[in-house]
Amino acid sequence: MTPTSGQDAARELVRQAVSIPSLSGEEQAVAAFLRGWMAAHGFEAQVDAAGNAVGVRGTGPLTVALLGHMDTVPGDIPVRVDEAGVLHGRGSVDAKGSLCAFIAAVAALPAEALTAARFVCIGATEEEAPSSKGARFATRQHQPDFVLIGEPSGWAGLTLGYKGRLVAKVQVEKDNFHTAGDGTSAADDLTLGWQRVREWAAGFAAGGGIFDRVQVTLQDLGSSGDGLTQRAWATIGLRLPPALAPYQAEAAITEAFAGTEADLTFTGHESAVRHPKDNALSRALRVAIREQGGTPTFKVKTGTSDMNVVAELWSVPTLAYGPGDSALDHTPDERLELAEYDRAVAVLTSALTRLVAE
Repeated sequence: MTPTSGQDAARELVRQAVSIPSLSGEEQAVAAFLRGWMAAHGFEAQVDAAGNAVGVRGTGPLTVALLGHMDTVPGDIPVRVDEAGVLHGRGSVDAKGSLCAFIAAVAALPAEALTAARFVCIGATEEEAPSSKGARFATRQHQPDFVLIGEPSGWAGLTLGYKGRLVAKVQVEKDNFHTAGDGTSAADDLTLGWQRVREWAAGFAAGGGIFDRVQVTLQDLGSSGDGLTQRAWATIGLRLPPALAPYQAEAAITEAFAGTEADLTFTGHESAVRHPKDNALSRALRVAIREQGGTPTFKVKTGTSDMNVVAELWSVPTLAYGPGDSALDHTPDERLELAEYDRAVAVLTSALTRLVAE
């Protein structure tokens, strides 16, 4: 099917956005591009103090925040649209496709929607970094009535929640000793603590679904010695269920390393979040998905997103939505079917119009 002129403009928006490199902390060029595009399409647009690209349309009493992120993980994937209409490139799925779908949909809203609400599109910085700088700044600048988070769910999918996160950095330093004598090495102590962490995680909500369990992985591991001192280190990543707050996980890990000479530091504290599935926002999106011939599906994700960051201060109906297959996030094969992107834009345009009319 040949795209309409509006679809052509929306496709060119995402193609150009994906073509601009934007590692976390290096989003200035793509922010300037998005600000310019929004300004040319009826938005009041700016780059705010956190480096976010922000565009506002509408004058009504309701506020709808559409928060996506501009930054990407590393990885140079040549940007191209192939003969099948698939956009290849880093960020096409995670998550410039979702952000551009938000912007294109708000640009296409009819006048009656714009008199009923203000639509605030936010291209956030540093979502792929532990700082979540852009989202944290946005929560202090806006007070929305409804929130959409731009993350790939598939055009017919609606994401209700994400698991929490904690990162533990462990270091053990001990005097060197002869291995023929009694004692434990720095690596022994670290390994003992890691085994206890795994046992604790395996016992938490054993038998439950993956969203209810603790997931732990070793992200870094090493040891060294100089003849006088032994050193061992590890980075442990945890994905946390709603029943476990980061401070509780921190206490469990501290207990696991009790009796060793480990030094522990913790970062990346994010609580899990899961929103109700039945509210005005979800109903509007479900109707719009059916209009496009789809069957709405609800999802929860084992990763984290800016939904975790904004949930505490934006305690309003919230969903994550966006085109693309999240299994392609961060991979060398990251790509987005533009026909699916078109459908997501159409779903959003219809759903936002319906939402504020109600």
